[in-house]
Amino acid sequence: MTTDRTLRARVLAGETTFGVWCGLGSPSAAEVLGLAGYDWVVVDLEHGAGTEAELLAHLTAIEGTGAAALVRPQSGERLRIGRALDLGAAGIVVPRLDTAEQVREAVTFLRYPPGGQRGVALLTRGARLGTVAHADVATINRDIVGVVQIESPSAVREAHDFAATDGVDVLFVGPADLSHSLGVPGQFRNETYLAALRTVVDACQAEGKAAGILLYDPASFGPHLDLGFTFVGLGSDNSFVANGAAAALAAGRAARG
Repeated sequence: MTTDRTLRARVLAGETTFGVWCGLGSPSAAEVLGLAGYDWVVVDLEHGAGTEAELLAHLTAIEGTGAAALVRPQSGERLRIGRALDLGAAGIVVPRLDTAEQVREAVTFLRYPPGGQRGVALLTRGARLGTVAHADVATINRDIVGVVQIESPSAVREAHDFAATDGVDVLFVGPADLSHSLGVPGQFRNETYLAALRTVVDACQAEGKAAGILLYDPASFGPHLDLGFTFVGLGSDNSFVANGAAAALAAGRAARG
């Protein structure tokens, strides 16, 4: 979805945006996702088939469609985050953060000093290949989207502190990890899990941040929007291929009789 405003501006304005996960390791698949009209596409380096070696091709493919290209690195380490940003990521989805202290440190990796401790290398794609002067790097800092995942009971307990951290724009629930860590694996209607979702949404609304989640079942989209989620992933290239392949085969077998 092409717009004159950056994704971060739209998110912080409270706009509901839809995205998708890209895990097949295919820049062509990433381009297909962007052309479908999603607001953002996350290149998944934590669980996806792609590596940093393919990341640049993914980012350029997504950018050409008008969607924002985000990256989930393998971990929240400074060099992992910095590398993705230097290659041109519009934002970072940071996995596996459990405490407010970890979050406060991780968000400093998203921005150049004095707003953070991102390494300054202005000839990178992420710094617009030397077209931004040293005095103007704040313009780059301003547009980076900071997404922190909520995947553990500890993260849920500290959700308000997470959301209150400057530079955190989205608290993003990973349903599989969160449900497993809560002891209700895959039980997405369990009250323990739903209570955790409400805690995350309440924290985001109190601090003017966005609540995010990755969903795979279209029947779940409406209820989660009603709950207050505004940064919503609607599946992945993996799921679209698997579901499409299974549906086509089922249709063929039914036609055969």
